[in-house]
Amino acid sequence: MYSETEDVIRALAENAESVCRAYLPAGRREGSYWIVGDLQNNHGRSLFVRLTGPTSGPGARGKWQDAAVGLHGDLLDIIRERTGISRFPDLLAEARAHLGRPQPVRTDASVPKKAKAPGGTPAAAARLFAASVPVAGTLADSYLRARGLTQGGKMSALRFHPKCWHRDESQSKPVPRPALIAAVTNGAGALQGVHRTWLAPDGQGKAAFETQRRAMGHLLGNAVRLTPHDDILVVGEGIETMLSLVEAAPGLPVWAALSSGHLGSTLLPEGVQRLYIAIDRDRAGRGAAERLSASALDAGIAVRVLEPRLGDFNDDLRANGKEALRQHLASQIGPVDRHRLSG
Repeated sequence: MYSETEDVIRALAENAESVCRAYLPAGRREGSYWIVGDLQNNHGRSLFVRLTGPTSGPGARGKWQDAAVGLHGDLLDIIRERTGISRFPDLLAEARAHLGRPQPVRTDASVPKKAKAPGGTPAAAARLFAASVPVAGTLADSYLRARGLTQGGKMSALRFHPKCWHRDESQSKPVPRPALIAAVTNGAGALQGVHRTWLAPDGQGKAAFETQRRAMGHLLGNAVRLTPHDDILVVGEGIETMLSLVEAAPGLPVWAALSSGHLGSTLLPEGVQRLYIAIDRDRAGRGAAERLSASALDAGIAVRVLEPRLGDFNDDLRANGKEALRQHLASQIGPVDRHRLSG
């Protein structure tokens, strides 16, 4: 019997080296194996992925093992760990995107010739974004302002949907809830996906349930382009984190990659000469910075890492204010770009 999951795992195994280069770029090929430190993509030699051999069986291509901690698995596990994707359908969508496969179209028996496109495609993401409204004056604006962020209403990449469908694993049916919607675009400016943050009814925080954020569409290599880049670019993880930099330093062009896994795989545009990587202060953030730094340096782009005092830059903004954050950034920004801190 056909199993799509098994088919995707098999296809990933057939492209094992490509998967490793995308999701574990700190490693390198040695003979029949990809060698890296661990699932967090740290440098080292503990974790090895088999790159050759059959696509099934105990010693199959695509199987990995971490000798230091006794873990093992397949390439789908690696993608899950590196992207932070928790929902299995979204994980399969990410794997399909890496393989260059189209997302499946599920037909409805009642409408056999005009089946609706699935929820994970760029087309579905574009429909959701088009159905949303500008942030200014909405619950999304209230949510951002509660986090010290006043510029969200001016961002064309951000919108608000008052009734965005949400379903927790415990729910049998989706429920419409208010959400902040962010456009994920590629280098040509084409919308490839959206990121949804569901909000509390009063807009003073995120919704009070477990899964508060989800993305749909093709994310790998793409980003939420909050402001246009020029010869410099600042890339980080979360939307709120990067809006905090806009608050303190409106002259900096910023993108949000949405997760540490996607940050490390961001495709950099032509013409960028200096890259600043705004990390969250954790192991995943530092690992992502290493991966993206390596790609940038290979392309001849100068790199600096911007590190917050607290957990992330929104924590810094809320705790100390934008002037203190601006001064903290000034100590890390290169001299040629410090004039941008004041807009």
